[in-house]
Amino acid sequence: MFRCAVLIFSFLFYLFLALSSVVALGANIICNKIPGLAPRQRAICQSRPDAIIVIGEGAQLGINECQYQFRYGRWNCSALGERTVFGQELRVGSREAAFTYAITAAGVAHAVTAACSQGNMSHCSCDREKQGYYNQEEGWKWGGCSADIKYGIEFSRKFVDAREIKKNARRLMNLHNNEAGRKVLGERMKLECKCHGVSGSCTTKTCWTTLPKFREIGYVLKDKYNKAVHVEVVRASRLRQPTFLKVKKTHGYQKPLETDLVYIERSPNYCEEDAKTGSVGTQGRLCNRTSPLTDGCDLMCCGRGYNTHQYTKVWQCNCKFQWCCFVKCNTCSERTEVFTCK
Repeated sequence: MFRCAVLIFSFLFYLFLALSSVVALGANIICNKIPGLAPRQRAICQSRPDAIIVIGEGAQLGINECQYQFRYGRWNCSALGERTVFGQELRVGSREAAFTYAITAAGVAHAVTAACSQGNMSHCSCDREKQGYYNQEEGWKWGGCSADIKYGIEFSRKFVDAREIKKNARRLMNLHNNEAGRKVLGERMKLECKCHGVSGSCTTKTCWTTLPKFREIGYVLKDKYNKAVHVEVVRASRLRQPTFLKVKKTHGYQKPLETDLVYIERSPNYCEEDAKTGSVGTQGRLCNRTSPLTDGCDLMCCGRGYNTHQYTKVWQCNCKFQWCCFVKCNTCSERTEVFTCK
């Protein structure tokens, strides 16, 4: 089962208890009780305690999507490692870590933007820059409540990126993937319009921007995970500190694209449990005996074989009303087989 989800739920429960007593305790004490916050994150929490619940919801949104996208793989978004606000961190700088950072950064930006539009956060609301603007060329004007994606992205950048303290290659990788996730979200904002006029005519038309379904963001980032770019760090000549990332095994200093997911270490096979790599192994995982894909028993079980479990399901079926006055049913049964990795 996904260990990150357990941590996030406990994190949200912690927040609920803390924020319910905000008057008595004060923001300073509350934020000190939340585990896993970096110093700058704790400062943001103290100044904006209303936002921390939304941040937790955004992180959970990302984790849920990660679970969905990798539900048929050896790695199914389960991880071991140090506890953080966003669950448990993958220590290896793999493409799986790249996806995790991108999807959670996008999740926080999505949740904050939605909360602003719904009036659930202070200091933000609808996108005020668009209000009243008229597009003469296309014949419509901005109206309604446009989602303020700029605010959501900036808040995500300010809070999520604040956990990157160490000046090393992994920091550059994480910051790049955080930004890639947010950029993918920003590029997929939707334009919705409504016509106004007599008898359904479109005398005037108002339009506003809305957030995309987060599942769409998940699919895009999963595709980018499949095409993730292997990079290496370029260090400053004097201080030898990591300066920027470049595509590995290329001539010159070719940088990855802004929306590329990048990784610095190759992925483990995730067959066996390994706390160092964040692998929980595939022992006991369900598999499909006839599938040639990653959910198939051959690939999922890493050649160890699988166990077969037989079950008989019994239920009432073909029920008919009899005069008068009862219902008569047959008893149906079905034998099913379930396969789990050894």
